[in-house]
Amino acid sequence: MSSGEGIHFVEMNPEEFVEECIDIVRKAQEKGLIMRILGAMAVYIHTKDCERCREIHKTRFGEGTPMFTDLDVMAYKKQSKDIKKFFENDLKFIADRRVNAFFGGKRLIYYHPQGKYHVDVFFDKLEFSHDVPFGKKPGEGRLELSFPAISPTDVVLEKLQIHEINPKDLVDLIVLFISHELTDEEGKGKINAKYIAKLLADDWGFWYDAVSNLNKVKSYADQMVKEGRLTEEERDKVHQQVDKLLKIIEEEPKTKNWQKRAKKGTKKQWWRGVEEVVR
Repeated sequence: MSSGEGIHFVEMNPEEFVEECIDIVRKAQEKGLIMRILGAMAVYIHTKDCERCREIHKTRFGEGTPMFTDLDVMAYKKQSKDIKKFFENDLKFIADRRVNAFFGGKRLIYYHPQGKYHVDVFFDKLEFSHDVPFGKKPGEGRLELSFPAISPTDVVLEKLQIHEINPKDLVDLIVLFISHELTDEEGKGKINAKYIAKLLADDWGFWYDAVSNLNKVKSYADQMVKEGRLTEEERDKVHQQVDKLLKIIEEEPKTKNWQKRAKKGTKKQWWRGVEEVVR
């Protein structure tokens, strides 16, 4: 692995790395273990039928820079014991003993036997700036909505929950909005705007950062046009999609939880600090 500005990149061909990661998820599935790919790789997988999206996506770290830093997957905690056996016994991956001992109920880390990359396994929900829930039980959660990655809807939420969003995450959202339709259901090529709106309608802090990030998506799309990375037509599509999602979010009735927290507004910290997150 090489590093640039503190980031360690996987030095495999992106396509080969993605195929290897999909193979891990597929082998797990054959053993009855539910794991789904998160993050930028999930975006890459969901845009496989859009060659232009892949072109845009490759610029997320800058031209000529590798695309991926590791493999992140979501799983169910109920299967954690078998997932440990799968990585250690079947794949011969090396466990991060310290992290796995202290944080094994929420997260596991494994290293490729040849040191090519590491795997982060999260359980039940993402807990970063805000929570993105996936459920607790195989057959009853959100992981089964899509294979081999989490659903496009959940990828959007994964990106929108970031309090200090950066350009690479904005690019992830931009290519998803270009290639996916906003609907009120799950499915290939679809982003369930209704589900997003309902989740945000119960969490003022998440709502606040999500709305802010959606506006940043529009601004960054404008910047990408100036840089020659997006066409005006693509930028217009992004703006239309974001405005439509913002309208759906705005119109969703807010819960008492949301209303109560809204009264305090930004006077009280509304996101979870990085120092509170296991790294």
